[in-house]
Amino acid sequence: MVTTRSKQLFAKAEKYIPGGVNSPVRAWKSVGGDPLFIARGKGSYIYDADNNKYTDYCLSWGPLILGHADPHVIKSICQTAKQGTTFGAPNALEIELAEKISNAIPSIEMIRFVNSGTEATMSAIRVARAYTKRDKIIKFIGGYHGHADFLLAKAGSGITTLGIPDSAGVPKKITASTLLAPYNNLKAVEDLFNKYKQEIAAVIVEPIAGNMGIVVPEKSFLTGLRKLTKANQSLLIFDEVITGFRAGWGGAQSLFGITPDLTCLGKIIGGGLPVGAYGGNKKIMSLIAPLGPVYQAGTLSGNPIAMAAGIATLNTIASDSNFYIQLEKYGEQLELGITQAAKKAAIPVTINRIGSMMTVFFSKNPVTDYSSALTANTQMYAKFFLGMLQKGNYFPPSQFETLFISSRHTKSIIAKTISDATLVLQTLM
Repeated sequence: MVTTRSKQLFAKAEKYIPGGVNSPVRAWKSVGGDPLFIARGKGSYIYDADNNKYTDYCLSWGPLILGHADPHVIKSICQTAKQGTTFGAPNALEIELAEKISNAIPSIEMIRFVNSGTEATMSAIRVARAYTKRDKIIKFIGGYHGHADFLLAKAGSGITTLGIPDSAGVPKKITASTLLAPYNNLKAVEDLFNKYKQEIAAVIVEPIAGNMGIVVPEKSFLTGLRKLTKANQSLLIFDEVITGFRAGWGGAQSLFGITPDLTCLGKIIGGGLPVGAYGGNKKIMSLIAPLGPVYQAGTLSGNPIAMAAGIATLNTIASDSNFYIQLEKYGEQLELGITQAAKKAAIPVTINRIGSMMTVFFSKNPVTDYSSALTANTQMYAKFFLGMLQKGNYFPPSQFETLFISSRHTKSIIAKTISDATLVLQTLM
């Protein structure tokens, strides 16, 4: 496979862009080799700068649930762009998308659009702190909620600890109000509430963890968080930037029957364009300016092109009553196929999956939190990634990211990927 043009572009990019990329994982540091520069995409396929074709299981990290360049989405974007790209003023499309989201996710009575998942989580926590008049928050080790300073914290020794910065340039005092607990460990959360009574504003959680690889919540975990936060007059924030309209029409909260106080969205609601949103009940959301004292603003927030793309995406999903049923079938097919191929090759693999989201962990142990995720063999995954790439399959370039399936992946396309995986896994023995 010739990738000369991608190599040339990467060399040039390194002169002007830090590391040659605008997001660290794109540099392929954990899998080796030079990253591909993508020129175009259609359906389930992407094409690099050298015109090599790949079946895409990354899908821009999740937004493209309809695949690349969906005709309905592209038509809506083009028609809207002809009227103007941004106004810095209200537009009717904001209302239409807000109404669709609210109807699909009843916990969201009011919503504010922003431009990224980071903005959404940062703003939701600001509102939670204002509402509760408390400063501390709880997040889970390995959970990624964007790159706001106070969310870039990791665990020290022990079960739980006060946050320490996970990035240079973040003062310790900023993460000092961030408390950490292991994912799926309800006892650790209870201990934090007992230790910091009346100090915790909110718990923020990915209802299905997706940034340590897919980690599924244990049966009592989310219900336990809901009970603990209510008992302590704290808010429960669901970060559904990945899972919103991916885990199901009403998101993960609908799938598990949990009602959070605030929800953060992104990815799919923008149809592939930059977008984020946070919402919840009217009493909490009414604290946001201009109604209340919590300030948050954005020049491009609610811009008509992103709103139009989101509306077209949600309309397309809603028009097919079998949409999520079919995605589940595709996910099950891929999971079973890779599992059987790994077993045949005598390579220990653990696959975590919900619907069209999954992670292939090269580990013989169950992966239930960040600590167990770290036991996976990253070198083996790197070899698997590069082998699959050579056969025309674009998997996430990190062991700890999520693989996604779109409605444009078909049974035959997935069968070809399984066949490729069978061959690649045999070379890893």
